[in-house]
Amino acid sequence: MKGEIMMTQPCVLYIIIPCYNEESVLPLTAPVFLDKLREMTEKKLISDESRILFVNDGSWDGTWQIISGLARQDRHYIGISQSRNRGHQNAVLAGLMEAKDRCDITISIDCDGQDDPNAMEEMVRQYRSGYEIVYGVRSRRETDTFFKRFTAESFYRLLSWMGVEVVFNHADYRLISNRVLNELQGFREVNIYLRGMIPLIGFRSTEVPYERHERLAGDSHYPLSKMLSLAFDGITSLSVKPIRMIASLGVFVSILSFILIIWCVAQYFLGNTVPGWSSLCAIVCFVGGIQLVSLGIIGEYIGKIYLETKARPRYIISERTYEDNESVQGQPVSAKNQTDEMSGKRGGEAT
Repeated sequence: MKGEIMMTQPCVLYIIIPCYNEESVLPLTAPVFLDKLREMTEKKLISDESRILFVNDGSWDGTWQIISGLARQDRHYIGISQSRNRGHQNAVLAGLMEAKDRCDITISIDCDGQDDPNAMEEMVRQYRSGYEIVYGVRSRRETDTFFKRFTAESFYRLLSWMGVEVVFNHADYRLISNRVLNELQGFREVNIYLRGMIPLIGFRSTEVPYERHERLAGDSHYPLSKMLSLAFDGITSLSVKPIRMIASLGVFVSILSFILIIWCVAQYFLGNTVPGWSSLCAIVCFVGGIQLVSLGIIGEYIGKIYLETKARPRYIISERTYEDNESVQGQPVSAKNQTDEMSGKRGGEAT
C-alpha cells in the first residue's frame, strides 16, 4: 500500500486522559481503556510498552488517589498531577509533552466515557497507513441536548467563518504522532486552543467517525460558562477577524454619520427641523454602545498580549506515579527510534 509505514514491531501508544474531579467515573472507565489497550496489543497493533497516562488537573476530590492506586495495580497505568487546576487544554498539553519522548503516537480522550474507545483501533490503523494526525469526529450527537448540539455546531461554523481551520464536530479525541508532537512543542503561546492549533501544524491527516455516548457517571465539568470561555479563547487565540470587523463597523458608522450630518444641515436650511431629543438619544446610545463593545474586544486582545509577554509556564507537574529519571531510563526505545538507530548502525558499518 502506498504510504504505508513499515515497522519491525508494533508502535508504542500513550493514551492521554485529562481528569478533573472524576472520582465517580474514573473507576468505571479506567478498566475500559485498559481492556482496549490489551486488545490492540494482542492484535499486534501496539507494543506492550504502551501506557495509559492520566493527567490530574488539580482535582480537589479523590481523583489523584484513584490514579495512584491504579498505577500500583497495573504497570500500564501511570499518572501525573498538576500543581493546580489549569484547565482542560493545558492538562491535555501536559500529557502530550510528558509522553512525547516515550512513544510513537498518542491518543487524547476524555475520561467520562462519552467518546467511544473502540475508535482507537481504527485510528492506529490509519496511522500505520501513513497518517500523522487522526481526528475523532462525532458522527451523531443524539445524547446531547438540542441547545448544546445547536450551540456547538454554530460555534464550529463561526470559527470557520472567522478564518480558523477547524475539524467540524471534533473535540479533543485525536491521534497525534511523535513527529507532530515535536512540532507542537514549538508553539509557545500561553493561550492555547488545541483544536485550532493542531491543524496549523500540517502533515497528513484524516478522520475517524464515532458515536458519542452519554456520560457514565458524575456531572459534566463544562457548563455554559466554561463552554463560552473556551469558545472565546478559540476565536481570540486564532483569529484577528473581530478586530477587522470593528474597523469595518467603524467605517460604516462614520459614513452613516456623515450622511446624517448632511441631511440635518439640509433640513436646517429648508426650515424642516423640529426640536426633539428622541433621535439624539438614540444616536448617542447607538454610537456609545458600539464604542464600548469595540473597546471590550480590543481590550480582550490586549489582555492576551499581556499574558503572552509574561511567558508563564502553561503547566507545572507536581507529582508522578513514577520516578521520571527511572521512567526515561527504563522505557524501551519506540519502534520508529529503533528503526532509525538500526539504520544508523548499518550506515556506520557501510562506511
